[in-house]
Amino acid sequence: MRNSVAIFGLGLVLSGCAQVERVFAPNADAPPSEYVVEEGAVPPESVQRPPVKGRQTPAALDTTTAKERAAAAAAPKTPGARDLGVTIASLGAPSEPGFWLKTPLVTAPAKGRVDYGANGKSVAVDLIPLAGSEGAGSRMSLAAFRLLEAPLTGLPEVRVFQLP
Repeated sequence: MRNSVAIFGLGLVLSGCAQVERVFAPNADAPPSEYVVEEGAVPPESVQRPPVKGRQTPAALDTTTAKERAAAAAAPKTPGARDLGVTIASLGAPSEPGFWLKTPLVTAPAKGRVDYGANGKSVAVDLIPLAGSEGAGSRMSLAAFRLLEAPLTGLPEVRVFQLP
């Protein structure tokens, strides 16, 4: 019995050791060194926006500005645009901001346009290469899904164009 109490007490003491670091952090207000970036080292457009606080609705997760949405919605139907084909789009990572389509239809990053035939809407996107065969499907940003008014839980068929 005595040994059981001693072993239990020792286990309790050791389990508390992991909590000590959180209580007595050397500089709790300083960010970890891997997050410290020299000013001017990262272009402002590539800086991640702050995480969403509160309820995680599609509107709350879409961190694009009204100006960005207006520019993307005004995707011109450029006559010189190259039709890359049709792909099935699934929702990409909602934490990645902007208007983009990761697709195997391109081999290098490019500017493009996505047309959603179900309602005739278009959106300007950044085309990002994705490994896979052309029929493998694509991943589209939350912001692009919302502008196209495509169902977030569906797999809409979209036509992809690469702008000149």
